[in-house]
Amino acid sequence: MKLKTGSSKILKVDYLARVEGEGGLLVKIKDDKVTEVKFRIFEPPRFFEAFLRGRKFMEAPDITARICGICPVAYQMSSSQAMENVLGVKVDGQLRNLRRLLYCGEWIESHALHVYMLHAPDFLGFEDALQIAQKHPDIVKRGLEIKKIGNMLMTIVGGREIHPINPRVGGFHRVSYESELKSILQKLKWALEASIETVKWTSTFNFPDFEQDYEFVSLRHPDEYPITDGRLVSNKGLDISIQEFEKHFIEEHVEHSNALHSIQVGGYPYHVGPLARYNLNFDRLPLKAQKAAKAAGLERTCNNPFKSIIVRSVELVFACEEAIRLIQEYQRPEKPFIEIHPKAGTGHGCTEAPRGILYHRYWLDYEGTILDAKIVPPTSQNQKMIERDIFHYVQKNLKLPEEKLAWQCEQTIRNYDPCISCATHFLKLKIE
Repeated sequence: MKLKTGSSKILKVDYLARVEGEGGLLVKIKDDKVTEVKFRIFEPPRFFEAFLRGRKFMEAPDITARICGICPVAYQMSSSQAMENVLGVKVDGQLRNLRRLLYCGEWIESHALHVYMLHAPDFLGFEDALQIAQKHPDIVKRGLEIKKIGNMLMTIVGGREIHPINPRVGGFHRVSYESELKSILQKLKWALEASIETVKWTSTFNFPDFEQDYEFVSLRHPDEYPITDGRLVSNKGLDISIQEFEKHFIEEHVEHSNALHSIQVGGYPYHVGPLARYNLNFDRLPLKAQKAAKAAGLERTCNNPFKSIIVRSVELVFACEEAIRLIQEYQRPEKPFIEIHPKAGTGHGCTEAPRGILYHRYWLDYEGTILDAKIVPPTSQNQKMIERDIFHYVQKNLKLPEEKLAWQCEQTIRNYDPCISCATHFLKLKIE
């Protein structure tokens, strides 16, 4: 809905379409100047951090997985690693590779969902994927098949495709046999080629001229494209361990959102997700993903958030290629998990969810009971940057017809694939 009052304008979107969760947008313009931008998240908070208190450390992966039905593995991995950090346990070898493989399944299903069902309609001028299917059924079928293969991989490794039941602190309840993993190998090889076609397809879209100066933050690993391990780095000099996260990033409450905004100390916004990972880790992408990116016209760095749909497609190529490699090199470990024992202390975990870094911190007593929990999802970290993007985009495009401007404001938000449901679990409640 758009309203005009004299020399002032209000651009208002009551309910954002094609995002996960409930949110809206308010932009105020006066005398051809953008005066206010509010990315409003009004989905009710769910208080996950609060009801983790008093639970045993082994329960955290299963509880936090329920925060999101699209990226439950991210919560399971970050919470497991935080607990292992407290207990002095390091999961490596084939158990680590199996975790990475499960995570590849999540990246595949999540990225395919976003690229084909949520984001592509913006560039093709359709209201939703159903309209795309009417004119281009083969394209939608391809996207759904890629997503299905990601879900199948999650089922094989994780026990089921939504809220997997197999991961646990220290490893898995059960580890897959080589034959189980190889049963999906041919499908993954098809998905790899389909993902390369996805990169080509998305590269043909028309993109607004909108280069921005971002501080990108992601994990960086010395040997591989980051998913489960690494140091936190940025393109502007940040290079810290996961344990130092809260020394550099803080959360603040804003009146118009039921989700806290995560910012750098000093009040600066930052950008997490595929665009950040790509810019900071291009040299860690395998050869096929690098070739696909270059063929699509991407440089080693990309600062246009609208082109994040191409970058997500490149990460689809990576996730399929990485899953194939892990399966081909897999040897079933003798034990499904490392033995662990309760211990008092504080532990930190951070992994790369499809939408960006997901940080967990827990404080345990000597019996392994959770005394305090902190979870910082990707969407809460991107909220400030989303608002800044909208501010600059609207200011630059005030002469656009209002319908088109409203459409592209929503598209600006969808560039980040925000998961509003993830972001609203941690609002602090105070009753006087």
